[in-house]
Amino acid sequence: MDIFMKCNEYTTANDVRETGLYPYFIPLTNNEGTEALIGNHHLIMIGSNNYLGLTVHPKVRQAAIDAVSVYGTSCTGSRFLNGTLELHLELERRLAEWVGVERALVFSTGYQVNVGTISALVGRDDFVITDKDDHASIIDGCRLSYGTMKRFPHNDLDALDRVLASLPESSGRLVIVDGVFSMGGDIAPLPDLVEVCRRHEARLMVDDAHAMGVLGGGRGTAAEFGLHQGVDLTMGTFSKSFASLGGFIAGDNDVVDYIQHHARSLIFSASIPPANAAAAMAALEIMHDEPERVKRLIEIGTFMRSRYREMGFNIGASETPIIPIIIGDDNRTLLFWKALFDAGVYANPVLSPGVPQGMQLLRTSYMATHTDEQLEKVLSTFKSVGTRLGVI
Repeated sequence: MDIFMKCNEYTTANDVRETGLYPYFIPLTNNEGTEALIGNHHLIMIGSNNYLGLTVHPKVRQAAIDAVSVYGTSCTGSRFLNGTLELHLELERRLAEWVGVERALVFSTGYQVNVGTISALVGRDDFVITDKDDHASIIDGCRLSYGTMKRFPHNDLDALDRVLASLPESSGRLVIVDGVFSMGGDIAPLPDLVEVCRRHEARLMVDDAHAMGVLGGGRGTAAEFGLHQGVDLTMGTFSKSFASLGGFIAGDNDVVDYIQHHARSLIFSASIPPANAAAAMAALEIMHDEPERVKRLIEIGTFMRSRYREMGFNIGASETPIIPIIIGDDNRTLLFWKALFDAGVYANPVLSPGVPQGMQLLRTSYMATHTDEQLEKVLSTFKSVGTRLGVI
């Protein structure tokens, strides 16, 4: 059998393209924060993870430019060998201070953080326990480890308790959850999670990719609940609130040092380029110096959730500026997306198997820099399209 046969027989994408409703891999002509340009078509961007709007901040842009002038465009090596700059170490020091832990370690992408950290820590006799709504990078990290993965229903702590109780006392146990879940926009019940993990002597890792810059004054889920001592490892990315590319793991010095010497995705990948490191550090400085950005973001999230609910949309259990518009059908979701797109609003359609059947949705997310006028246009467009398609 030809291994490429599956490729030749794959027709799903082309079938959707023929309908004119294919929503993926659309090239942007320009993307200026809250607005995007595709060809000559202007859209309000509500499909980005640029939560604080810092990709267009002059300080962030200048930091990246200055780093290229000083260091060049790449380190051309891994962190393990010739790819560590003093810039990386300074960024790690500041991140550890921001999160409130002893040490942080910077990877080249957020995906690599999860894959490398989990596969480094979870060995043959260990168990890794994940929420069923955890990000794909967490699942992939579990698969690449030599341990055994267990899963529990989303935010079902009774189920987590039962899973942990069933494991051998002699085994290592690592529980991993998203701080803010990327599709639902809901927050992990951290106080109860910490209690369950402590009861069973399990370690807890929180993926704060969508919580950094959003919760806890921008410091993440542990800060939101005042539970720094209850979270053993915090993961973050630079491709969202930090307006860059890369990621980090943060925790106790000994644990991070072990990860640094065992995470294959760190050791065998080129290090984060200087411009990205400098941009992330500048974004971190802005988070510290301009707390009103996080405050504005939270206010926008509260406002938009209230208005969507008033109009009759199903937004699930969202508690953050990530707000899903749950439609429940592939075709109607694509029709809704296209109508929004044509009207100048850019949202992200998420279909099965990305979400379970019956939960197909439009993922919307908001920035601290969205104006009131932009938000009102988004809402009026959603109301018009939702009424026409019978969603509300």
